[in-house]
Amino acid sequence: MNHEQADLVLMDTEEHMEKSLHVLIKEFAQVRTGRANPALLDHVTVDYYGAPSPIRQISNVSVVEGSQLYIKPFDKSQLKTIETAIYASDLGLNPINDGIGIRLILPQPTEERRRELVKDVDKLAEHAKISVRNIRRDGNDHIKKLGLPEDDEKGYLADVQELTDTYVKKVEEELKVKTEELMKI
Repeated sequence: MNHEQADLVLMDTEEHMEKSLHVLIKEFAQVRTGRANPALLDHVTVDYYGAPSPIRQISNVSVVEGSQLYIKPFDKSQLKTIETAIYASDLGLNPINDGIGIRLILPQPTEERRRELVKDVDKLAEHAKISVRNIRRDGNDHIKKLGLPEDDEKGYLADVQELTDTYVKKVEEELKVKTEELMKI
């Protein structure tokens, strides 16, 4: 019975670590690199017939020429609402309304700004690693409370550490990719 519980603890631990990694990936997608990415609009919502809706749910968002996003709403009457939501957001972009859709031109960040962004993504990655380590601690605590034989407990604790090492490495890989993307001109 205790081995089944220990297996459940391992599965739960891995699931939580995976969620931490996905949160990091979403946070990285929000960091502007100068290249257009529709995920940039994920946190911008508009009032769509009384319900707050993400822009990507009520329109088609495409990348144009690598540094522009083009937002074409399914309902043209929403153009002004989308434009207003973009102005009100923290994106710092000026939407260009052409009557059919909205164009967002992403300026290339300066070298200094790119270095600041790298520091920001470093912090995000460090928070993700801390989260993974906290999950490891919780997993270890749960396993220790199960009262397993010493050898079995050591084996499960080693499994938790292996998961931790795997997810810390995944965080570092994501950080490396994002850093390279930020520093690319």
